[in-house]
Amino acid sequence: MPSMRAVLEARQKAAAAQVKELEAELERVRVALADAEEVHRRRVIGLEQYLEALAEEEASADVVGEAPRRKPVGPRRAVPHRRHASGVAELAPDYQALMAAAVDAGGDGLGARRAAVVLGWDSASVSRVEGARARLKRLVERGWLVEAKPGRFTLPLWGAGA
Repeated sequence: MPSMRAVLEARQKAAAAQVKELEAELERVRVALADAEEVHRRRVIGLEQYLEALAEEEASADVVGEAPRRKPVGPRRAVPHRRHASGVAELAPDYQALMAAAVDAGGDGLGARRAAVVLGWDSASVSRVEGARARLKRLVERGWLVEAKPGRFTLPLWGAGA
């Protein structure tokens, strides 16, 4: 029969081996997490660049006065440039809601996450927040809002008292 000391030493060795095995697994998980975070970061940047390119394409089509090559899907309307519009009422309802939220936000400005909430979208969804940011940027490009601080959208000076 093994001695008590031998039994305890065997248990200690088994526990030490399990600790080493779990430490190795933890390191593998940490590396996998870092890799996944990097992929996610690149995809977010890619989505932002795609949305910016789309907004630039729409802006250049409006500037040149070209008709869009494809018909927009759904009830979406083009955002008129501020100088060609008589008021906020000419904007589509979702853009009107963003303008109202910008007025409510005042000098602090409206952020993309809050804009997603205003649009009734899930503010935890990166794609929805980026979609809201693209709409805010479109309002900036058309002269309805300004982005004085990165990510904070406010009314231009002409809109402060209106």
